[in-house]
Amino acid sequence: MELVLQNVEKSFGEKKVLTNLNFQFEKGKIYGLLGRNGAGKTTLFNCLGGEIQVDGGKMKLVNESKSRDLEMDDVGYVYSLPLLPEFLTGYEFVRFFIDVNVDVIEGRGNNIDALFVMMHIAQDDRHKLIKHYSHGMKNKVQMLLFLLTKPTVILLDEPLTSFDVIVASEMKQLLRDLKKDHILIFSTHILQLATDLCDELIILNHGSLTRISPEILTQPDFEEQVIELLRDESQYGSTKENADDGND
Repeated sequence: MELVLQNVEKSFGEKKVLTNLNFQFEKGKIYGLLGRNGAGKTTLFNCLGGEIQVDGGKMKLVNESKSRDLEMDDVGYVYSLPLLPEFLTGYEFVRFFIDVNVDVIEGRGNNIDALFVMMHIAQDDRHKLIKHYSHGMKNKVQMLLFLLTKPTVILLDEPLTSFDVIVASEMKQLLRDLKKDHILIFSTHILQLATDLCDELIILNHGSLTRISPEILTQPDFEEQVIELLRDESQYGSTKENADDGND
């Protein structure tokens, strides 16, 4: 399974944010999305998640000889600022989420406590109001939902920055376990985290996506080279990935 972006365009007024953007994301990989503030990472995620419409281009899921348009239900979005109903307990919210998504979740929601255990959420915390949860706890609940719905594409917007060292390590392992069945795109400003967790690094710059050459990542000064790429991608030889126009 691949997520194929073909000539994706998005502007806000006179400002072009995504310009003729082409890329192919493969299932089984975690992609680290790097870019300076204002480069358009959130806009790209919002387009993929269906929160805003693209101005042009195609976003498709391609599996062998079949392809179809990307739909909202194909995408799960872990927000940097979790959006959860704070008047419910964690357990109540997960129970409610299962009830309203029963057709999608099927038998995966039979043991809620097992899901909380998997996410290392203590028994007492499960029955606290979400408004009393830490930022990291709320992100855990967000990620728990994907264990239930199993969307093809999972977008992660700075999800680990609020975790302590131990929890961040647990979450990184969870993401590595999830990737075999999903396409994971991980937006972060922390280069070391991206290189540690992700299978491939890509840069969003000047409205387009550029794959960072694997050779750069093996060099002693790779951090400096990546920073230079973020300044101006045209200085280095990584080529933009062109989606196959035949996948209609």
